[in-house]
Amino acid sequence: MKEVIININNLSVYFDYIQAVNNVSTQIYSNKVTSIIGPSGCGKTSFLRTLNRMNELMPGFRMTGEVLLNGQNIYSPEIDEIQLRKYVGMVFQRANLFPKSIFENVTFALRIRGVIDQKALEENLEKVCVQADIWNEIKDRLQHNALDLSAGQQQRLCIARALAGDPAILLMDEPATALDPSSTQKIEELIRNLSSELTIVLVTHNLQQAARISDYTSFFYLGQLVESGKTTKIFTNPANKQTEDYISGRFG
Repeated sequence: MKEVIININNLSVYFDYIQAVNNVSTQIYSNKVTSIIGPSGCGKTSFLRTLNRMNELMPGFRMTGEVLLNGQNIYSPEIDEIQLRKYVGMVFQRANLFPKSIFENVTFALRIRGVIDQKALEENLEKVCVQADIWNEIKDRLQHNALDLSAGQQQRLCIARALAGDPAILLMDEPATALDPSSTQKIEELIRNLSSELTIVLVTHNLQQAARISDYTSFFYLGQLVESGKTTKIFTNPANKQTEDYISGRFG
């Protein structure tokens, strides 16, 4: 049975006088991969960033509607956005590692929580690096600068760092867009493997990627949610002609 983990109701997002998301209502299912597709500037990232209140860091942001996480509105005054972002982690388009060691990068989340026990830090680091499928590549280089890693390794290390916060949901904004095909394949395999443990919401321009790794797909256009449903249906028998035109490459 499908379990809804996030309910989005009548969500609109504005930056000053520009409306980025227009009255969107949809659901995110637990332990599934949901891809957000659509042409550039259609509101995908603005929508994604509402799910852990990252848009609040942007000037001029305001919103209407609600985002319910396990039934609770994440924009309620009593919600601690720092705790929320631990529960709903995020991986960005480009690796955003600190110019520090691999060890310091991955253990950052635990250390800012006050964990100082070296054994606990090492055990967590190994666990999340195994989850991110990078442990064998970095286990003998933990004190090396993380920026010395390849682009694909850096992105997987960013995923490991996000996992160290022990999230239940992982938001990913074009995580493979700057990577070569081999690194992209590793990220896609990683996403599929992680979905057995986490809920993943993925923004991607790559339609083939969405078709390969998603359970559900939502198509955005001009800030509106045109169609949402099981990926197989969206790609083989969409209900909306606009969706069909985008999937078939007639625009976008």
